[in-house]
Amino acid sequence: MGKAVAGRRDWTQLYAIYGTDEWQTVAFLVLHATLFAGLSLLLLLYFPHALAPAAPLPALRFAAGFAGTVAALSALCLLYAAAEVLYSSLALRWEMAQRMVAAVPDWSAVRTALDVGCGRGMLLNAVAMRMKKEGNGGRVVGLDTWRDTAVAALRRARAEGVQEHVTCREGDARRLPFADGYFDVVVSAVHLSGLGRRVAGRSRAAMAAPERARGLGEMVRVLKPGGVGVVWDLVCAPEYAQRLREMQMEDVRVSDRVTAYMVDSHIVSFRKPLNSAFGMEAQPPLDWRTNIC
Repeated sequence: MGKAVAGRRDWTQLYAIYGTDEWQTVAFLVLHATLFAGLSLLLLLYFPHALAPAAPLPALRFAAGFAGTVAALSALCLLYAAAEVLYSSLALRWEMAQRMVAAVPDWSAVRTALDVGCGRGMLLNAVAMRMKKEGNGGRVVGLDTWRDTAVAALRRARAEGVQEHVTCREGDARRLPFADGYFDVVVSAVHLSGLGRRVAGRSRAAMAAPERARGLGEMVRVLKPGGVGVVWDLVCAPEYAQRLREMQMEDVRVSDRVTAYMVDSHIVSFRKPLNSAFGMEAQPPLDWRTNIC
């Protein structure tokens, strides 16, 4: 679990720059793993000796041993889950960002890009690094629900040395504050599925689908005809692919399954048709000097 293969970045380097937004989950899992480990030691080592004078109780000794074994296995499972969550939020997330960048066939013609739900800025900076490598003066906008998060993402872009290619701002993925058909590339990583959860709640997951559809539709709206969109998300990727086909997007592709945060995830890429009805209205150009965090 030490290194992310793609991008040649050590996970410790990634943590130093980006940290993790899952530290509460990791701490919760590690704490409970410690409690279960302590319980297993108590049941397996101390309890049998404490019952030595009561040797005629083999059933009780067996029960203690069985419970101790279950507790030990639970501790191992919780530690594995903590490691998986930490890995998914750092090394795997960086690797998936590289894969998403690679899903765009030609970066030389890209001048404008948008990262919907930029979060800590891993995907945002991966896009900016590619633009910097191309040397075409391209720029990527990172949009996040919270202003503080957008400001932090911009700070990390400076740490990566790509700040001249990055603009960050606050906004809602369901109502993108950009003109129709403005961006050459639109990307989003593990954000659209969260729109539904915030609105409908876990117990009403079915009602979240319209919110996810709105976010996906907004990505299509702000994408130029002929532009490329790439989405990485958990569980909902087949839903996105179906919705994109219904919107008559071209080259809709779903990647192989990748386990992230202990669930299935996929990358969905697509291209907006040149004759698409989306984004054909005349709109004023976006001023990069405004609304920057």
